[in-house]
Amino acid sequence: MAAVAPAAELTPTPATTTGRQIPIVCPGHTRPLAELQFCSISENDSDEKQQRTFLISACHDKMPMLRDGATGDWIGTFAGHKGAVWSCRLDPAALLAGTASGDFSVQVWDAITGQSLHSFPHKHVVKTVDWSLDSKRLATGGHEGILRIFDMSQPKKEPLMFDQSSKEKVSISKCNWLDNSTVLAAGEDGNIRFWNVDETDPSKQLTKALAVGDSIRDMELLTLSSGKRILTVAAGEKVTFFDIASGQQIKSHKMPIHFKVEGGASLHPSGKKFIAGGGRRGGSMALGAGKEGGELGSDLLVYVFDFETGKMLECHKGHHGPVRCLRYHPDGKSYATGSEDGTIRLWKTDP
Repeated sequence: MAAVAPAAELTPTPATTTGRQIPIVCPGHTRPLAELQFCSISENDSDEKQQRTFLISACHDKMPMLRDGATGDWIGTFAGHKGAVWSCRLDPAALLAGTASGDFSVQVWDAITGQSLHSFPHKHVVKTVDWSLDSKRLATGGHEGILRIFDMSQPKKEPLMFDQSSKEKVSISKCNWLDNSTVLAAGEDGNIRFWNVDETDPSKQLTKALAVGDSIRDMELLTLSSGKRILTVAAGEKVTFFDIASGQQIKSHKMPIHFKVEGGASLHPSGKKFIAGGGRRGGSMALGAGKEGGELGSDLLVYVFDFETGKMLECHKGHHGPVRCLRYHPDGKSYATGSEDGTIRLWKTDP
C-alpha cells in the first residue's frame, strides 16, 4: 500500500504556478453546485474526430442544466424537481439524463427535448445516480443506505435493492458502474463496496470493498489513454487513487484542503496530474466559523497537483465561494469547476 504523501504547500511558488487565468464563467444557476459531468459522443460514426461534448450540472436550485462542454453555452434546463438536485448523469449516448434529488426522487429525462420520462420515488434524500455502460439500467443511492438498480426496459418494475450494511445504515454518497454487472457504491463510512447486481445469491453479491478511512465526498472512475482504469477518491483530507484491476492503492496525497462537507477531485486523462477543490482546513463556508476555527469565507481556490508526488503545480482564483465539484474534460484540454457561488467556470489545462 502506498504511503500518504505530506500535505502540499498552501501557497505555490512562482515556479510552480502559471499566470493568472481568466476562465469562462457560466451563469444560470442560483444556488450551490453539487455535481458536474462531461459526456462526449461521436456525431459521425465514420469520423472519430467529429466529437461533441456536453456538460451537465446538478444544483441546489432544483434546476439541472445542460451545456456545451467546450464553450459553456447553455442548451437547456430540466425543470421538475421540488428539492435540491445532488447528482446528474448523461447516459453514454447522451440521449438520456438521470438526476437525483432531495425531494426523495430520481428523474429520467429525454436529454434532447428535456421532457421527463420517468420518476422513481425513494424514501429519503437521493445523493447519487449513474447509468450502466449499455444505458439499460440506472443505479441510485442516498441517505437510505440502499443501492437501487432500475431496469429502463421495465421502468414500472420494482428495482433490485442492495443494503450497504446489515448492522447499521450507511449512506451512499456516490455510485459508479464498473461494467454492466458491477456497481461501486461509496459510503459515508469510508468504504467503497463492489456489488454484483446480477448475482441472485445474497451471500455473493458483495464482491469486494476498498477502505479509505474517511467519509467519501467524491469518486471518479476513469480509463486513461493507456487503457488503465483508475478510481479517484476524495475523502477527509486526502485524495486517493486505486488501480481498479488489482484493487491496490497507487497513491494517496494529503491536501491543503478538506472534503468533509464539500469539494472533490478529478484525474487528468493522461494520469499525470489531478485537480481538487474543497473546504479550508479549520473551517468552511458550509460549516461556518466555530469551534474548529477558520473564517466563514472558506477556501475559494482551484488546485492542480502532480499525480506522482502530490506537489502543487497551479493554484487559481476566480470563484466567490468554495469549490464543490469539478471534472476534467475528456480531451484533457480544460476542466470545469462548480462552486457554492452558483457559477460554473471552465479553465484551460495548460494556459
